[in-house]
Amino acid sequence: MTFLGNQFQYKIWFIFLVLNRSKTVLVIGDHKFPCYFIFGDSLVDVGNNNELNTGAKANYLPYGIDFPQGPTGRFCNGLLAVDYVGLGFKEFIPPYATVKEEDVLTGVNYGSAGSGILEESGDNLGEHFGFDKQILHHKNVVSKIETLHGNKTYTQYYLKKCLYTINIGSNDYINNYFAPKVLDKPHDLTPEQFATALISKFSQNIILLYELGARKFTIAEIPQVGFSLAEIRLCANNISCVTEINYASSIFNAKQRTLLDELDNNLTEAKFVVPDFNIPTSALLQFNGDY
Repeated sequence: MTFLGNQFQYKIWFIFLVLNRSKTVLVIGDHKFPCYFIFGDSLVDVGNNNELNTGAKANYLPYGIDFPQGPTGRFCNGLLAVDYVGLGFKEFIPPYATVKEEDVLTGVNYGSAGSGILEESGDNLGEHFGFDKQILHHKNVVSKIETLHGNKTYTQYYLKKCLYTINIGSNDYINNYFAPKVLDKPHDLTPEQFATALISKFSQNIILLYELGARKFTIAEIPQVGFSLAEIRLCANNISCVTEINYASSIFNAKQRTLLDELDNNLTEAKFVVPDFNIPTSALLQFNGDY
């Protein structure tokens, strides 16, 4: 497993946005991967929630005021980090909800605002596609790619060259673990136990993606969600409460690093890259090599 900022174990060109304390740095690399698949929550959602019965959607102003197409469902004023990664393609990577069959060869964005590693995470916000459902959608896309190629063996070779980004987990804390009143039941798990349960499920999903052909992964850590507006409101500006929430998510991040080290050893063809700065999905990389 490689962390950005450390010495790379293999050659990588990369695209990323970094908040480097005093300045923002944009580095753009020329990628050669043939397709790009994106999984996650609102930080990568490009419109999958638009037609769902949920308050977690962003297809209206002022969202998209700096985006060429206006409001699209992106939770920002312009491009998302994953859009910058996809600048080497002719079009932005489309959302699964509206992707045309002939376009799946270049990739699909499955991100859904409110989603988490656990299916129940985000239920308080309304409908969404959790990580399990996103992987089911990807399985459907893989079948379509096989049909387009007309060759299952070639499809597996093709998918091994593609890039897979995963940015998920924040809602498991913001809209699950630390929202017990909304879910009508308090958690009887300690932060350590909850993180262990999350990692177990997360591991299963990574292995499922590997079995579907994924090999090149960029996986973001959970940011300090205690500083999100929802959690600051929950804590009523109590700094010890904010610290407790950040500490809980940091337990998950530590366990994720250990998990990815294990998967890096056990899934012999897989490569994992994790940003070593504390902003989510801000680093997506172009791997140079066939593995």
